Amino acid sequence: MAEQILILDFGSQYTQLIARRVRELDVYCEIHPFNNIPEITPDIKGVILSGSPCSVREEDAPDLDLEQFRGKLPVLGICYGAQLMAQKFGGNVMPSEIREYGRARLSRVDGHHDLLKEISLDSQVWMSHADTISVLPDNFEIIASTASVEMAAYKIKEEDTYGIQFHPEVTHSEEGKTLLRNFVAHICNCSQDWTPDMFAETVIAELKEQLGDDKVVLGLSGGVDSSVAAILIHKAIGENLHCIFVDNGLLRKNEFESVLDSYKGMGLNVKGVDAKDQFYEALKGISDPEGKRKAIGRVFIEVFDQEAQKITGVKWLGQGTIYPDIIESVSVKGPSATIKSHHNVGGLPEKMNLKVVEPLKTLFKDGVRNVGRSLEIDQNILGRHPFPGPGLGIRILGDVTAEKVAILQEVDYIFVEGLKKRGIYDEVWQAGSMLLPVQSVGVMGDERTYERVVALRAVTSVDGMTADWSHLPYDFLQDVSNEIINKVKGVNRVVYDISSKPPATIEWE
Repeated sequence: MAEQILILDFGSQYTQLIARRVRELDVYCEIHPFNNIPEITPDIKGVILSGSPCSVREEDAPDLDLEQFRGKLPVLGICYGAQLMAQKFGGNVMPSEIREYGRARLSRVDGHHDLLKEISLDSQVWMSHADTISVLPDNFEIIASTASVEMAAYKIKEEDTYGIQFHPEVTHSEEGKTLLRNFVAHICNCSQDWTPDMFAETVIAELKEQLGDDKVVLGLSGGVDSSVAAILIHKAIGENLHCIFVDNGLLRKNEFESVLDSYKGMGLNVKGVDAKDQFYEALKGISDPEGKRKAIGRVFIEVFDQEAQKITGVKWLGQGTIYPDIIESVSVKGPSATIKSHHNVGGLPEKMNLKVVEPLKTLFKDGVRNVGRSLEIDQNILGRHPFPGPGLGIRILGDVTAEKVAILQEVDYIFVEGLKKRGIYDEVWQAGSMLLPVQSVGVMGDERTYERVVALRAVTSVDGMTADWSHLPYDFLQDVSNEIINKVKGVNRVVYDISSKPPATIEWE
C-alpha cells in the first residue's frame, strides 16, 4: 500500500480541496466521513481534520474520539478541526464578535515549529468561521496569530498535533501549500513518491492480477475519464478489452468520426455504433429536462447492452468513475451504504449483471489528466473540455429534433473552434452553446427575420463544483456572433451567459 494521509470530513465545502492539495504534493490521501473511520493501518502517516459548517458548541455537533490518533500519529486540525481539539481537551470556543470570513494576514509566526517553516510574517491567509478559540488548554501553545485572531495556529506541546484557524487549502492562503507540505513531508515524513507514473504502473499490475484472462466491456465517451480508464485496462489485458462508442446523435459536429479515429490510433479495440435514430425517436416530444435525461440514459443502456451481448464471455464492465463520484456519495451525516457507480453508463451494472472495474476511482480530474500524460495519450483528448453525458440534448431547451441538433452543432463548432484559433481554449474550463426555445425579430439583407436565439456559455473552474463566467474578449465575442449569424441558417441573435455557479449551473438543463 502507498503511504497515505487520512482526511476526516466534517462536512466542509473545502474538504475536496484539502485532498487535491495533498495529492499535488505527490502524497496519496483518502477522504472518509468523521463517523466512518477506516482501520488505522501502518501506511497511514498522518490525519487531517477538516472544517465544517457546524459549530462545536452545538448539541449535536460532529464529534469523534481523538485519543485514537493523539500522540500516535501527526494530526492537523483545520478550522472546525482545530476548534474541536481545543474544546475537547479543555479549552473554550466562543462565537466571534464579528464573523471572520475572507483575507487576513499573519501578524505573528513562530517559525521554529516544523509546521510554519518558510511561512512569512504578514503572509495572507483565508478565514471562514463564525466561532473563535477564546481559551487554549494548558498544554497548547500559540504559534501564529492575525490582527483579529490571536489563536490562528497552535501546537500541543511535546506531540505532533497542530490546529490552524485558517484554510491553507484555498488559493487565497498564499503559502498554504508550503504549510501542507511541511505537515505531510516534514512532520508525517511522507516520501512524496505518489506520481502519475507510479500510479499507472501500480494500477496496471493490479488490473492484470484482478482481471487475468477475463474480458471487459467499456463504454467510451470521447472524454478524459473513459479514455484514460480504457488505456490502463488495455495495457493490462490488451485485446480482451472491448470498447463501445455510441453515437447518440447528440455529439458535437464530426465528433463521432474524429474520436473513433483517435481511439484506433491509440491501439484500442473499439466498435462505433450509430444509434442516432433510436435516440431521436425516444426524445420525440419530450421537453422536460429530467425526462430527456432519462430517455437518453434508457436508450444508451439498451444500445450498449445489445452491443455487449454480441461479445462472448464478458465478465467485467469497465467504468471511468473518478474520486469525486465516490466521495460525494458518502454523507458525513451517517455511514453510506452505497457508493454510486453510475458515471457514464448509469444503470448498466444492475442490468448486465457484470462485475465493475474502476481504475480511476482514487483520482481527481487533474490527476486523471496527469496519468493520461504519463501514458502519452493525445493532448486533444486530455485537454478536451468536459461534455455532459446527455450531450446536446440538455443544451437544446425544449424538445429535441435532428434539425435543432444540426443547428446547434454548427453554432457550437464555430464557438469552440474560435476559442482554439484565438488561443484561449485552454484558459476556459468548459464552453458550449445553448439553443433557446425563443425566436426574435431581426433584419438580414433588408428583410425582416424571425429566427432562433442561441446563448454562448464559457466558464473558468477547477473542478466544476463552483465556476465563474469567462471574461472573453469583446472583439472575440463580436467576431463569433457575426460568424454564427452569417453562417448558421435559422439563427439571428447570439447572447452571452455571464452567470456564475452558484447560483446558476454550468449547463442550462
